[in-house]
Amino acid sequence: MTATHSVTTVEANPADGAGSKLGWAAADSWTMTRRELAHWARQPVQVVVGLVFPVMMLLMFGYLIGGGKGIEGDFKSYLLPGMLTMTMAFGLEATMLSVTQDLGKGVIDRFRSMPMNSGAVLVGRSIADMLQSVVGLTVMIGVGYAIGWRWSNGFASFMGAVGLLLLLRFAMLWIGIHLAMVAGKPELVQAVQILVWPVAFLSNAIASPESMPSWLGAVVEWNPMSATATAVRDLFGNPGAVGHSWAATHAEFLALAWPVALVAVFFPLAVKRFRDLSR
Repeated sequence: MTATHSVTTVEANPADGAGSKLGWAAADSWTMTRRELAHWARQPVQVVVGLVFPVMMLLMFGYLIGGGKGIEGDFKSYLLPGMLTMTMAFGLEATMLSVTQDLGKGVIDRFRSMPMNSGAVLVGRSIADMLQSVVGLTVMIGVGYAIGWRWSNGFASFMGAVGLLLLLRFAMLWIGIHLAMVAGKPELVQAVQILVWPVAFLSNAIASPESMPSWLGAVVEWNPMSATATAVRDLFGNPGAVGHSWAATHAEFLALAWPVALVAVFFPLAVKRFRDLSR
């Protein structure tokens, strides 16, 4: 009787019903977020490894491997924005494994049987991942500052660059969540995550397209990660590679357009896949 009365009230007051559903979804999503954060406390090694790995990559490319062909100015100033961009792709395997493990253990099925918003599980997972990405960016920027990197375009531009990086992470995250549900098993995720490396390195994050064969350089310039790396370098006031293609001169537009387009495709696909799991 109570459930029937509740449904009747929502139908009679659509505005109140929409607000109530939104609040319900937000509360459930935050509950799922706290669940993911609790996993961090129980698995600190995994969190630390996720933070240390990109720092090791930065130091390795900055000091051991070096580079800078086709790059104007100091290579480390070019490298750090690129490594920040690559960091937005790394670590997705942890998210994908978490989703597949919950699927395999029947955890998500139990959540679906509870009186909670059906999308809260995915939203909570994404919020926790974004919080970890903020921490990771903070660590990387701190390390960059320690080795001599600086930005020169003011605080507003700095925050704009961080915003573009997190927007790319948000898009990559929903690609990862969708692929995890398609894969279904942790063993298959191991194969899918291998694709992250070619996509990340086939960008201008650590090398200039001008130093590559023309056909490869064209592919690299249209990589969504290249657009973000170029736009972030511009916002930080860091030196960039020489480039005169449309993709290079419109990097700021593409740095917004690519992630928005990817979210528009993979967010509904992930939600649909999640809803279809019990069918």
